[in-house]
Amino acid sequence: MIHSPDPRTTGVLLAAGAGTRLGRGPKALLPFRGRTLVEVLADILLDGGCREVVVVLGSGAGDVRAQTDLTRHTVVENTAWAGGMGSSFQLGLDSVRPEDHVLVALVDQPGLTAETVARLLKTHRPARVTAAAYQDASGKLRRGHPLLLDATLRAEAAASAGGDAGARQFLQAHPELIDLVDCTLPPGSGQSGGEDLDTPDQLHLLG
Repeated sequence: MIHSPDPRTTGVLLAAGAGTRLGRGPKALLPFRGRTLVEVLADILLDGGCREVVVVLGSGAGDVRAQTDLTRHTVVENTAWAGGMGSSFQLGLDSVRPEDHVLVALVDQPGLTAETVARLLKTHRPARVTAAAYQDASGKLRRGHPLLLDATLRAEAAASAGGDAGARQFLQAHPELIDLVDCTLPPGSGQSGGEDLDTPDQLHLLG
């Protein structure tokens, strides 16, 4: 495990979507590195320095529970998952200890590494939002996930969530609070680490 200088961060892995555009059922159950995507990514958050991980399930939650081993983590189920990411985001934040910062990650980001998680934890500053960013083709940094919310900002961020928006409205309202951290993987790695797996033509991201 990569140890963080601040142990007061809980990882929240949003894994409630149905994966409709991909057409292969819940993305959480996609095969990845000999296991499932949700198992690998939850462990990456823990190995990167989060003191614990909350996994938010929704679509096909029963199948995900039956076909995975998430005993290292806390699993919660969003029965309102069909209404969009906002409710899963709120449930995840509500399931974390009140004093903890929260690192929010998405289950459809197979390029996530423990090193990226550790970098975000190490660079986080009090009362700030620390966001992974990735270089586009022109070299410009684009904000992505994971996203580390300071404990002091959690309540406002959760209150602003709704529909398909997690932290988006909060971030748009407070750009002055966001610190971008370049998490682009080195050339030759095959991916930047920031891509979301949404459509069949992106299945190559699973390796």
